[in-house]
Amino acid sequence: MRIALTANPSKPAALEMIRRAIAVLDGRADVVLSEQASGVDPSRPHASLEELTADVLVAIGGDGSFLYALRRSAVPLLPVNAGTVGVLAEVDGKRPGGLEGALARLLDGTYFLEERMKLAAEVGSAPLVDATNEYAVHSGRVGRMGRFEISLDGHVAGRVRADGLIVATPTGSTGYALSSLGPVVEPSVEGIVLTAIAPFRVEARALVIDPLRRLGIRALDPDAPSLVLPDGQEEIPLSPGQPISIYRSPRQATFVRFGSPFLESLRGKRILPWTEAGSREGGGNADLPPGA
Repeated sequence: MRIALTANPSKPAALEMIRRAIAVLDGRADVVLSEQASGVDPSRPHASLEELTADVLVAIGGDGSFLYALRRSAVPLLPVNAGTVGVLAEVDGKRPGGLEGALARLLDGTYFLEERMKLAAEVGSAPLVDATNEYAVHSGRVGRMGRFEISLDGHVAGRVRADGLIVATPTGSTGYALSSLGPVVEPSVEGIVLTAIAPFRVEARALVIDPLRRLGIRALDPDAPSLVLPDGQEEIPLSPGQPISIYRSPRQATFVRFGSPFLESLRGKRILPWTEAGSREGGGNADLPPGA
């Protein structure tokens, strides 16, 4: 089995976990490092994420590290949390034996692959990199709202005043879209989530749109450019009035999973809309009516 390892080089804890992973895998698997992690052991084979070939890519870090890897590699990803929120993580690397146990399951073949929807986008005829979480379209004027036109399948649906719009996958519903009061969507329920960022109308609702529809967004301010951010990884300027078209990508993000249910993976992250059993916040029955 060929296993690739990558980590955020700015996180010492992540690099230490790479060393632990190498110790477990040495002699039991063919190990290759990404260029980001090559400093851990320069004598080992390494390559850019775009050029890595492996059965599994073990990414150690936080959600930003996982999204960075998913943008550059189609190898099935095992995300290992190295100390941040890590909503996308399958393994808690801080838990004693967590990393070692996960690697043992990889070697035994006791895992499955989960495919999740991605989004694709075009500005004019130029394609953008796919997004696993979201495309965020922001007003280019700091501290000032923009006006945005929204279209569905080429037909204008309406306009909104807001700081911007977030177009998210179900995976991204627990990311940036969540901070703008978007819904939490299970990844198995495919759809496109449209959420306004700080809208002028405070009662503005998020929408979940059929994934087969094509969503268009155009900034209407004639004298101000706007920005689009794929997965928060880079800022791409849009000229005034230049539309962006967003739709379901023909490509998918592939995760290595061990069977943890989606809602269970969100426990303890203050994302679920109810008080969790055993929580100190108001007690275990805080949301139950009297006498229940």
